[in-house]
Amino acid sequence: MGSITENKYLHEVAITAIIVRNGKYLITRRSANKKRFPRMWTVPGGKLETNDYISLPKDTTDYWYNVLEKVLRREVKEEVGLDILNIVYVTSLATIHSDGNPSLVISCLADYQSGEIILKPDETDDFRWVTLEEAKTFQLIDGIYDELAMAENQRKGIKTEWQRS
Repeated sequence: MGSITENKYLHEVAITAIIVRNGKYLITRRSANKKRFPRMWTVPGGKLETNDYISLPKDTTDYWYNVLEKVLRREVKEEVGLDILNIVYVTSLATIHSDGNPSLVISCLADYQSGEIILKPDETDDFRWVTLEEAKTFQLIDGIYDELAMAENQRKGIKTEWQRS
């Protein structure tokens, strides 16, 4: 766990999408070969890398904008073959993985725009479009169901912070 004390500001950053289509949410099952949470159900997303913006021209004198949105669109396209729009913030979560790396995840809600599901088998081996009620029957990574419940509330105009449902 030495890496945490070396630079307390350095986190792996990931962003995830709760994608809604016709009132249902996309959940995906992580492949058996995944190091973290193999064969558990989750929502699509991925990690931010400096390469995601460093080669692009800055939007202002000092900053790149819409970085997380661009990463999320790319990751969703790569992971499940879909295009999304109307990305909005839902919640954030953090952990320190067993390898000692601190990780920050930004959870978002997004609308399905277009495309058909195409899975990358080394990443994800199954998917379902589910209602909030149906999601309860899947072995979701702990916390994901509560995020789906938040997203459902948000779609009804009810804003909440994460809590155990």
